[in-house]
Amino acid sequence: MITTSGLTKVYRSRGREVTALDGVDLHVREGEVYGVIGQSGAGKSSLIRCVNLLERPTAGTVTVDGQDLTALAGRGPRAGKELRRARSRIGMVFQHFNLLSSRTVQDNVELPLEILGKSGKERSRKALALLDLVGLADKAGAYPAQLSGGQKQRVGIARALAGDPKVLLSDEATSALDPETTRSILQLLRDLNRQLGLTVLLITHEMDVVKSVCDSAALMERGRVVESGTVGELLATPGSQLAAALFPVGGLATGEDRTVVDVTFHGESTTQPVVSQLARTYNIDISILGAAIDTVGGLQIGRMRIELPGRYEENVVPLGFLREQGLRIDVVSQDGPLVKEGAK
Repeated sequence: MITTSGLTKVYRSRGREVTALDGVDLHVREGEVYGVIGQSGAGKSSLIRCVNLLERPTAGTVTVDGQDLTALAGRGPRAGKELRRARSRIGMVFQHFNLLSSRTVQDNVELPLEILGKSGKERSRKALALLDLVGLADKAGAYPAQLSGGQKQRVGIARALAGDPKVLLSDEATSALDPETTRSILQLLRDLNRQLGLTVLLITHEMDVVKSVCDSAALMERGRVVESGTVGELLATPGSQLAAALFPVGGLATGEDRTVVDVTFHGESTTQPVVSQLARTYNIDISILGAAIDTVGGLQIGRMRIELPGRYEENVVPLGFLREQGLRIDVVSQDGPLVKEGAK
């Protein structure tokens, strides 16, 4: 549904150049919620603004629903009209809501429909239906100043849906909200994704956002995508930074001649007592140094750091037993970095 290829954005000011995007390749499949995560300055906002061409890329292509948007940029009135039509199928939700304070909630939602030239009756019908969809049917006549932050963002989401988009872009939509409101907005985005078949691309610096609603994710650093994939693929990738950040576990070896391993569970393996089975089968004492488990996309996923007595070479068979159960095993040194890795 959304594909970027070699996407590059260079900002020039007073003789200086800053590369915000450096050859970004990204593929978001139809109907999924895709999260792009990274620290401030990683290039996330530039990426999402280039996807709908609010920012014109310096190089590379952006394709949405099979249409190359970059081919439409700056090629005369006809291309400009086609670009505006293509943009109307891409909804955008902003961090700071961007509502017009002089307009009522209903009027804010109607704004894109006015721009599209819809009749007053059609605008009113559509706006009221969208406000009901986001749970604000009773706030149609209120003004933004009378709303909470979460309510304002729901209005912003309703406005973004006014043009019946196939794609919804979310630019740090929950970063200005408290945790409880954040959860409700994320659940709304997931519900809309399922009810309307929306493809959602969101950017965030919060790992919990990815964990809560995303089917796939990408990690950006210094204008580049350094890691990407479905959550399941990431968890199955030895040494994955995103997997480690989604499910952080800690703990160092308690002494010499010990083997410390990170065990990743997903699917049916999360409900199996594999650690106790390992201890009984091989008559060994196992210490649990740390664990993290959560539900992602309706599936339980978790990681556990355990310590086995003896060096790695002495634990090849027990570790093989864990791999046979469908678990991913990453062997960790006492100082923390991965020294050996293995998977199913």
